[in-house]
Amino acid sequence: MIENERPEKIAIEHDDYHARHIGRTSDGRQFFLTTPFEPAYPNREGCEYIALFLFDLDGNLIESRVDTLGPRATLDADACREKYESRLNELGEVYFQRIEVKPFAINHNGVEMGLIVREPEEEEDVWAVELLPGNYMAFFEPWDSGVYDT
Repeated sequence: MIENERPEKIAIEHDDYHARHIGRTSDGRQFFLTTPFEPAYPNREGCEYIALFLFDLDGNLIESRVDTLGPRATLDADACREKYESRLNELGEVYFQRIEVKPFAINHNGVEMGLIVREPEEEEDVWAVELLPGNYMAFFEPWDSGVYDT
């Protein structure tokens, strides 16, 4: 694979699904409010999160605010919805629109989160950027398309 295929920045188009709460704040920062998760397995409970990622105009991550909600089986849906809405409201006036951000990774209590680059492992593989944990959004070239796979 050619090194220049590695994404420098990806676009995410606003939609009514996983990219419902992306856009800009009134002071121009870009934001992405989302719900990463670690799936439950027979010997592991899994965990749900609310994550608010803030970026500067160049797409650099400048702040992350992550709430750990616990296993899906024990969640209080109303409390989760209130916490999510609270994260959105703390941004003030927002404009839902396309964002262009750089891939990033953070560590939250031992869990890697973010828009994480996946390098090709074999010659026929392609570069990808995956929203982790949960891998519920995956981006591929062209990086400026704004389109993702679920």
